[in-house]
Amino acid sequence: MSDALIELHEITKVFGTGHTAVHAVRQVSMSVGRGEIVLISGPSGSGKTTLLSMIGGLLRPTSGRIVLDGVDITAAPRAAMPAIRAAKIGFVFQAFNLMSSLTAEQNVLFPTTLVRGERAHKKARTIALLDKLGLAQRRHHPPHKLSGGEKQRVAIARALVNDPPLILADEPTGNLDSASGQQVMMILHDIARDEGRTIVVVTHDPRVEDVADRILWLEDGRLRDRKAETHEWVRDPVCGMRVDAWTATEFLERGGVRHVFCSRRCLERFETATTDNGAARPE
Repeated sequence: MSDALIELHEITKVFGTGHTAVHAVRQVSMSVGRGEIVLISGPSGSGKTTLLSMIGGLLRPTSGRIVLDGVDITAAPRAAMPAIRAAKIGFVFQAFNLMSSLTAEQNVLFPTTLVRGERAHKKARTIALLDKLGLAQRRHHPPHKLSGGEKQRVAIARALVNDPPLILADEPTGNLDSASGQQVMMILHDIARDEGRTIVVVTHDPRVEDVADRILWLEDGRLRDRKAETHEWVRDPVCGMRVDAWTATEFLERGGVRHVFCSRRCLERFETATTDNGAARPE
């Protein structure tokens, strides 16, 4: 992209050495533009959170380069990273990560202590953000007096308070009911569209796909662009359930035909049926 905020060049992350080494991320390259919403999905253990942690400068790659807003954060001294993160990145977590002893307003204000600026301005921005997110009447409440949706909106305000160009969200709807999750995603959507911020979301929630500009699939440490590649819906030959053949993890080649299944259980039942009868019948 001509106006990329994030550029990843052959990023690899290996945990451990020798025969115990685990390749969590394998040679991932991508660019994310300003104002773009990118969804990274994939099965559990595929390396999504590891990748997000490297983009956020919380974890250094084993090899490769990450350039954020013109700064090579993989080459930056470790001592410089807290200031870079405070200025460039806002984090939104599944578990909210609010400090229980602080009010909503104090939680939002906390990241401002990491950057220079007038306290009066920081206070005014905090109040304005909480008001914008419908929390004006809740700003003096501690987290235990807030609903899940309210806690996540406080977390979003905290992520925005230092005016960063990048928001990283790790399963932001994971602990929310359907209505609250939808509200959080629309808030993130509006932030990207109205304020030109880049948002990278790691999630299993299929509803997020509706607001994403790109859907990337990470599996076995490798990244693919789901919208750029051809995929199709097929029927599980055992239960008849509709399955996305592009992301399916259970499949079997039999007689030159690729059969796709919704689960290991259906695959095993198919194998048993075809062994006994030569064909499988949907239930």
